Amino acid sequence: MGYIMELRKIVGSRPLIMVGACVLLLNNDKEILLQLRKDNHSWGLAGGSLEPGESLEQAAKRELFEETGLKAKKLQLFHVFSGENFYYQYPHGDEVYNVITVYLCNDYEGELQNDEREVQDLSFFDMNKLPSNLSPPDVPILEYYRRMY
Repeated sequence: MGYIMELRKIVGSRPLIMVGACVLLLNNDKEILLQLRKDNHSWGLAGGSLEPGESLEQAAKRELFEETGLKAKKLQLFHVFSGENFYYQYPHGDEVYNVITVYLCNDYEGELQNDEREVQDLSFFDMNKLPSNLSPPDVPILEYYRRMY
């Protein structure tokens, strides 16, 4: 998150429009991979903010690999989310209005490996048995996915 961290040095915690990408990664049993985040102690999707010069698909693949150790072989654009429902204030006070491009992935390789800086745990979940402590920005994405599939 280098670019956003550099902006934060200038603007402090004021709200930023943060463009990013995340991955709804499905295993063979159609379970969704979630990560237990260290910053808010909630389960969420692998993803993060766009870096300068990077495409959204590149950001999705990079974040998936950094946070989970998995490499996406193929991504499919699912949906783009934005608006008032995607305002979020991080536990340390930084505020963002997220613009999130979500990709679906069921073609991947590698073995699960936590990013020790950001991730406490990784686990696959049945869509009907998601944990109660979901990361707030991911709730509307998961609800939308559930309605669509």
